Amino acid sequence: MPCGQPESGAAPARYVLGVDVGSTVVKCHVYDRAAAVRGSSYRKVESLYPCPGRVELDPEVLWSQFVGVIKEAVQDAGAHMRQIAGLGISTQRATFITWHKRTGKPFHNFISWQDLRSAELVNSWNKSLLLKVIHVIFTVLHFLTGNDRYLAPSFLTFSTQQTSMKLSWVFKNILEAEEAAKKNNCCFGTVDTWLLYRLTKGSVYATDYSNASATGIFEPFTKCWNPTLCNLLSIPMSVFPPVKDTSFNFGSTDSEIFGVPIPIMAVVADQQSAMFGECCFHPGDVKLTMGTGGFWNVNTGEHLCASRRGLYPLIGWKIGEEVVYLTEGCMSDIGTAIKWAQDISLFTNVDETAKMAQSIVDSQGVCFVPGFQVSVNDPCLSASFMGLKPSTTRNHLVRAILESVAFRNKQLYDIIVKKVRIPLQTIRADGGVSNNSFVMQMTSDLINKKIEKPANADMSSLGAAFLAGLASGFWTDKEQLKKLRQIEAVFEPQKDTEEYRPAMDTWLQAMKRSLHW
Repeated sequence: MPCGQPESGAAPARYVLGVDVGSTVVKCHVYDRAAAVRGSSYRKVESLYPCPGRVELDPEVLWSQFVGVIKEAVQDAGAHMRQIAGLGISTQRATFITWHKRTGKPFHNFISWQDLRSAELVNSWNKSLLLKVIHVIFTVLHFLTGNDRYLAPSFLTFSTQQTSMKLSWVFKNILEAEEAAKKNNCCFGTVDTWLLYRLTKGSVYATDYSNASATGIFEPFTKCWNPTLCNLLSIPMSVFPPVKDTSFNFGSTDSEIFGVPIPIMAVVADQQSAMFGECCFHPGDVKLTMGTGGFWNVNTGEHLCASRRGLYPLIGWKIGEEVVYLTEGCMSDIGTAIKWAQDISLFTNVDETAKMAQSIVDSQGVCFVPGFQVSVNDPCLSASFMGLKPSTTRNHLVRAILESVAFRNKQLYDIIVKKVRIPLQTIRADGGVSNNSFVMQMTSDLINKKIEKPANADMSSLGAAFLAGLASGFWTDKEQLKKLRQIEAVFEPQKDTEEYRPAMDTWLQAMKRSLHW
């Protein structure tokens, strides 16, 4: 029987769907009321590399994968589409597309958050005199008014991961998009917006606060698209979608897609979704995601922390009158570096890596410096191995890669402790690399804190499902969600941080030698 057709007497509203459109995988999980996974489906995201530094996604391929994993997961669960109480969608952030408002035809492929076409522009802007003048003006305005809206304007620091510079590039280099914008016929959307538009056959054009705040074009304090930034970068304000609550009834999917309409009850950015899935609901709660990249997020409650030294503010989620802010710090090339090591046959299965690292007492002075993606601080940073010797083995190389993850976790944690003046509470880890016991234990040792690892590492999918479940009444409140959490392991400090000092000092020296390559 087709999954879209319910069998006679089938009970309604037994499940919620959580779909995570990540950088490497599109996945869907079917959750029951106990938040247990009843069915799943995964499809690999096929990135396109049209030329060095550019990373794109084919929108039609992504759409096909999205629809496919939902159908497959529901079938895997032995469920029927009419039994779905709601759909929650978590998406990679800052990846975007523009399309014609009337025809729905894209002007280009999705431009990925990993894309580097704006690197030179970002670097020059961050060093520009104009930016320094603007920074001084906002500092003076804050001093004179005491108004916190002047603490963290999103355009005081640019990164290649943000949407703003790349969107400016679109309107300077793609004539069709520029002409359509002049006639108010151009739509901009991150992945969530595009999926909403396609799922509803053009009847819903919207995003949520978490996705909007991750573009670098949306001001988290004023909660609106930034006209000053758009004016500076020649981005027309008419292209942006309305911004809705994160847990919200966005309408239903067109019945032709899945056989019946499915309520779309949440859209959320992936890191914020993982934060919600980890039940980091209180100020001071910390989430560490180690996937393609690495992300530290701190719940700062109603307090918006200014951008400073690698940390930046985001809206975590908005549900009714509740707006929760986060402070985030990120690291590139976590899973990317491990996947590269597998591709060059340093190991066969990623599950081997922890044992390989633990089989030797140290890396024998070998250091790995990540840099496959351009660093925010140094676009010329080179990925490299240093300290190689005739006695160096694959185990030493693998250990050096894993150590680099833990060392960068330590760096970012120390910055958070210094800059975020909120007592840090529980640290909860997720993402594929959180399954690596060596990285988890070494990180716990270095930061001298215990780290919880959930039974299910797919927190972005679960967070989207939680948000959809709250909006649909499938679950009642956050207290109920907290009772559904399952912890698989707790890593507690076993070594003194000082024992790692020589190795970390060597690694920091290697980092310095890789700069300005």
